[in-house]
Amino acid sequence: MTDASLFGEFSKVSAKEWKQKIQYDLKGKDYNETLVWESVEGIQVKPFYTDEDVNEGTPFEIAKNHNWQIAQTIYVGDNKQANQKAHRAIESGVERLIFTIVDASVSWEALLSDIDLATTLLHLDFQFLDVAAVKTLLTFVDVKKANIHLNIDPLGHLAKTGNWFHSKEKDHHLLDEIYTLCQNRAEISILSVDASRYQNTGANIVQQLAYALSHANEYLNHLDVTSSAVEKSLSVNFKVAIGGNYFFEIAKLRALRWLWKSLTSEYGIDGACHILAVPSRRNKSVYDYNVNQLRTTTECMAAILGGADTVCNLPYDALYKKDNEFSERLARNQLLVLKNESYFSEVAHAVNGTYYIETLTQQLAEKALLLFKQLEKGGGFLSNLKEGTIQRKTKESAEKEQRLYDSGELPLVGSNVYQNDADKIQHELELYPFVKTEKRKTVIEPIIEKRLAEALEQKRLVQEKTAKSK
Repeated sequence: MTDASLFGEFSKVSAKEWKQKIQYDLKGKDYNETLVWESVEGIQVKPFYTDEDVNEGTPFEIAKNHNWQIAQTIYVGDNKQANQKAHRAIESGVERLIFTIVDASVSWEALLSDIDLATTLLHLDFQFLDVAAVKTLLTFVDVKKANIHLNIDPLGHLAKTGNWFHSKEKDHHLLDEIYTLCQNRAEISILSVDASRYQNTGANIVQQLAYALSHANEYLNHLDVTSSAVEKSLSVNFKVAIGGNYFFEIAKLRALRWLWKSLTSEYGIDGACHILAVPSRRNKSVYDYNVNQLRTTTECMAAILGGADTVCNLPYDALYKKDNEFSERLARNQLLVLKNESYFSEVAHAVNGTYYIETLTQQLAEKALLLFKQLEKGGGFLSNLKEGTIQRKTKESAEKEQRLYDSGELPLVGSNVYQNDADKIQHELELYPFVKTEKRKTVIEPIIEKRLAEALEQKRLVQEKTAKSK
């Protein structure tokens, strides 16, 4: 049956005609005041979209061979214990492993023992910058068909802590050494951009995209990717936090992929973009913590539909409890249900051609590109970090979002609306769930993550302790 036989008898309805009909049904109410709202990014969201809103030829599609994978983070304190935990995770359905490496003396043989590196992709989050550790890794995997993301990100470390690993000069020198070691290893991805920090700090989506792009561009400039001596391909892993604004978050990942493709095309290189998506911490709560499972489910759905390559869920109690098998299993099973029971392994292209998502993608990308150009005109990512511009703009956005939360305009169920007054948390806290401050000397002002519910939760915790002491 052809489209003509299905819809041929119906005349095309223009956007103007739809709007006239809506205005008539509003019975005198103002169309814009009643139905159009503005996002924190300054985007006017309309009640309906048509093909007239979408520019033809804009390449926002997800790659046809897109296939998202389930990941789990494993802290490497003890090599053998981490290896055992990795095996249990793989047996339970995990397809990619994210190892947090804290010690340069890590034993790759013990950590990766009996793990099939041909089928299990690795993400290595180094908490240090050391060439020797990378050399021993490359020696170990030399005869194995391993796909590894080293996730080297000295700029991310600077933004997080306010200091380099060593110094600017030494960090860049070590980065160059690692890049040279891996230059002809297509299966080894070196660079990473931790864009999750911008979201968790309170930056709006346009800022997140622009900062991530400028962050990545700083590496492209440093490595001189236009040099004829350099391979004309470069893979970067973007770690992205997914917030609660469902449709905007879908569009965010699509816009990021398009922006990266646009940037690398200017350099004349083939820039692969691997997106590791994780749920945001900013909107998570300690009180009524079970609601976090609902939030992370929709956030993982948005990540999948937005085209993430790897999705790593956040356990519902990660804010206040140490790693534990129960919550990690639940987090893992949320993704397994989405993939195996809800058929999200089959719907990666579901948003292609949807007028609303396509329009949001285009608007976010255009606004982010404009901000990116302003950052580059101001000297680039590192210069803007040193001058405190990125920190100041992020704080302004975070304060705006905080005011919306405090007023209830930005509701978090169980936190600032529909509170369970009988909920007690004092004796369940194994970790300190609030921002920790310490006085220390830094090169720049660090970008500090903070949750929206922190002040309110601290107040409730004081009340809880006071009530118990009476």
